[in-house]
Amino acid sequence: MAIERRDFVKLGVAGSVAAALASPAAKTWAADSEVLPIIDTHQHLWDLVQFQPPWLSGADAKISAKHDMSNYLSETAGLNVVKAVYMEVDVAPADQDKEADYVLSIIATKKYPTVAAVISGRPNSDKFGTYMNRHRDNPLIKGVRQVLHAGTAERGLCLQPQFVKSVQLLGEMNKSFDLCMRPTELADGASLAQKCPATRFIVDHCGNADVAAWQPKEKQATAPGHTVEQWKTDMGKLAKLPNVICKISGIVARAPKGWKPDNLSPVINFCLDEFGPDRVVFGGDWPVCKLGASYAEWVNGLKQIISSRPQADQKKLLHDNAVKHYGLA
Repeated sequence: MAIERRDFVKLGVAGSVAAALASPAAKTWAADSEVLPIIDTHQHLWDLVQFQPPWLSGADAKISAKHDMSNYLSETAGLNVVKAVYMEVDVAPADQDKEADYVLSIIATKKYPTVAAVISGRPNSDKFGTYMNRHRDNPLIKGVRQVLHAGTAERGLCLQPQFVKSVQLLGEMNKSFDLCMRPTELADGASLAQKCPATRFIVDHCGNADVAAWQPKEKQATAPGHTVEQWKTDMGKLAKLPNVICKISGIVARAPKGWKPDNLSPVINFCLDEFGPDRVVFGGDWPVCKLGASYAEWVNGLKQIISSRPQADQKKLLHDNAVKHYGLA
């Protein structure tokens, strides 16, 4: 039976901010001329005292505990992560405002790499416009995401009339929408992007590609969630749309045990080639990435995969494109 990405996603391990500030990790966003700078466009944080996403119940122990800024700084130490964009963590709708306030308070301190946020939203609600009006003029809120591969999201949800209307509204507000969906529904994402040409779209996690689809059958621990051909066709449709970019993130969480960069390179190289050097951004997907690798292992594996590409293109992926697409100073 194929396993949805959500079945892999769960959270982990606490630590104090004071301890982080006393350690070298507190300097992770300082400039380092010898290492390419990184802007992480997919930073998860959660303080389980503040709110607990419903899907965390029974999650993998690697990610099921508190993961806060001190943990993030420790994980990214020495990697030259200079800025980060917070990514919503699929909280219950009743906690959406609380989550937004939580990340905005972190940004306001100006002590940490987090400089902007993509917040949770439910575009298929007729109250979505009222909800977003609170953030309409806030330049720190860059966009909205609803996880569409969750069991609570029916197939085809993103093409329902209210959903489309709400995503069109995001374009009017100069906000983006992240497409985080089942790989077999990427064609729906392309249709949504066509219906909302004024809205910026980001395809999360390389279209949630299932790395198992590229492995020999005898090495597949689970049945792939899609075929290579179908994924390539639908990602190609998305890549042809000028209002869509691709986030190189997430796939390491589903990598086979003992993975090597070669296991990930077919997916990553296809995305880089289809979208081109100017329409790709990097995402750490921490702490979810811990299901397959540490943050450093993910970054270093990716750097190995892109090492033969021009350094200017590597810098675009890791840093420059995020500045451009998210309007970061």
